[in-house]
Amino acid sequence: MNASQHAETHEVFNQVPPLDGANLYRIDLPLQEWNQRFGGGWAEARIDAYGALAGGELMVAGFLANENKPVFKSHDRYGQRTDLVEFHPAYHQLMSAAIAHGLPSMPWADPRPGAQVARAAMSYLHSQAEAGSGCPLTMTFASVPALRLQPDLAEIWLPKILATQYDPRNLPIEQKTGATIGMAMTEKQGGTDVRANTTRAYPVGAGGPGQAYELVGHKWFCSAPMCDAFLTLAYTDKGLTCFLLPRHRPDGTRNELYIQRLKNKLGNCSNASSEVEYRGALAWMVGEEGRGVPTIIEMVALTRFDCMVGSSALMRQALTQAAHHCAHRQVGGRVLSEQPLMQNVLADLALESEAALALTMRMGKALDNPADPQEEKFARLVTAVGKYWICKRAPAMINEAAECMGGAGYVEDSILPRLYREAPVNSTWEGSGNVQCLDVLRALSKEPGVLDALFAELGDGHGDPRLRAHIATLQADFADSADIQYRARQLTEGVALALQAKLLLEAGNAAVSDAFIASRLGGQGGRVYGTLPRGVDVQALVARSTPHLI
Repeated sequence: MNASQHAETHEVFNQVPPLDGANLYRIDLPLQEWNQRFGGGWAEARIDAYGALAGGELMVAGFLANENKPVFKSHDRYGQRTDLVEFHPAYHQLMSAAIAHGLPSMPWADPRPGAQVARAAMSYLHSQAEAGSGCPLTMTFASVPALRLQPDLAEIWLPKILATQYDPRNLPIEQKTGATIGMAMTEKQGGTDVRANTTRAYPVGAGGPGQAYELVGHKWFCSAPMCDAFLTLAYTDKGLTCFLLPRHRPDGTRNELYIQRLKNKLGNCSNASSEVEYRGALAWMVGEEGRGVPTIIEMVALTRFDCMVGSSALMRQALTQAAHHCAHRQVGGRVLSEQPLMQNVLADLALESEAALALTMRMGKALDNPADPQEEKFARLVTAVGKYWICKRAPAMINEAAECMGGAGYVEDSILPRLYREAPVNSTWEGSGNVQCLDVLRALSKEPGVLDALFAELGDGHGDPRLRAHIATLQADFADSADIQYRARQLTEGVALALQAKLLLEAGNAAVSDAFIASRLGGQGGRVYGTLPRGVDVQALVARSTPHLI
């Protein structure tokens, strides 16, 4: 043989066809059904269009934005302090697409029934392509209820927040076509315990709601520091108070907000998270003085909801990749998805993904009906329940999905490593697991009617004796107040599983609901994926979750 014959050592075969350019909405039957079920059907054309973007150009942009992290530039070339963060063009592409399609503004600008559900569906698609840009999008979306508590500030800021133009220029708000909002709450000595904050606010004039103050202190976590303004907390003489702190002062000069450094994080790499100092930074009081936590909690409740959306999205994309891989890859001369043990694993992952989506979209329905007392109480409780459970389940689920792909799921050419690194941020941000479980207890013990609203939602188990028994156990567990904090995680898990089982039963797909209840309500908490009991229709579950390119 001559030398040229040695150049090719083997034939490349048994490879999985790429998913490049797939419409993420059209290949996701559960999303289509749950969006329709909870009132977002009127927006299907908009969601479909965004599904095409998310699976196409935004997916490409997501890889670029994470490979090219934000860079902090403290000074310009002349030595002037600038405190700027520079992003790769792909990040701006992601932000521009999301804002143009109304991801931060849709439910506020067009508050028709189902708007929160439809917006959640679009955010779910966006987060599959790239999750880091979701941080400023979420905070901008969630800032609206808090700002509406201060009408004079809302009059200035809301038109720019609700605009569908992305304007990344570092300019005063009056010169911008659109604005994004960030949040800065925690300090190094307190973290989640914001009562331990030390930042102080000093009135410039008379003081009071809507008035100007100068803030002195620091924030240990300030995500998206290039936002146009930040909702933040500082102490006045009357206690912890909420303020809106813009990047620029009214005269157009930069505000006394100084970025100390960017965080070097496990994931969420496209998003800049920073430590900042306020050195007499000008800010305006939002809401009642001394009531900073109740004011900013208006924002926190919605950002926690988006943690549910984001974690559900990461799980779905991991499932999409694993199911697609296994539908085409052969081992031992047989396609992986036709082999019984792999079917057990894939079906189990599919159950986890759909149950997360169902609870998330049901939460969207509750947010669409804030005037309904039952829905308001449901949302108050399930914000914490869903944030805890869905975000807690995501990392292990994504790890299992990567394992389905073997080495192909472990290398950075795949999206699985990024999904895995991204997952823990949602369980940590806006209050980690213990914070959420204690908030569940707080809602149930201190807010009249919340426990009744929960059991009214669950009903009698929808005719399923296994769910009925689980609900009875929950009632007994909540009636027993002994060491209830110690048991808070078990109680919260029990509520989450009961709600997910009830939603899946109501949806009417017996293959899904029967498998979920048989595997989740049988005392098998903490088990690995791929241990579904006998009798589950795994083939139907795998077929339901496997992408079919259109």
